[in-house]
Amino acid sequence: MYIVQSVVHVPEHKAEELVEIYRNRSRSVDRQPGFISFQLLQSEITPGELTVHMTWDSKESYIAWVQSSDFKRIHELESKYPDQELTDIKPTVRRYLVRAE
Repeated sequence: MYIVQSVVHVPEHKAEELVEIYRNRSRSVDRQPGFISFQLLQSEITPGELTVHMTWDSKESYIAWVQSSDFKRIHELESKYPDQELTDIKPTVRRYLVRAE
């Protein structure tokens, strides 16, 4: 398995707005071959820290998603989000190979 986490830090007053965006996400990634799960995590200590946690069956499946037209379309829409406080935030992406369960 392959885990991808994208961590963003938003102003605390914007955290719930971003949570709602993810609750209403397009879910096109859910239909991608090799996709297993999606979770949005929020830090209990720092509410403005949100982590998108995705599980894939392999690195190759994840790379195919990143190279897909759906991925590009979704991320292009994000760059046009009207709220500049959220548009300008850049995630820290971490990728992990699952070595034991």
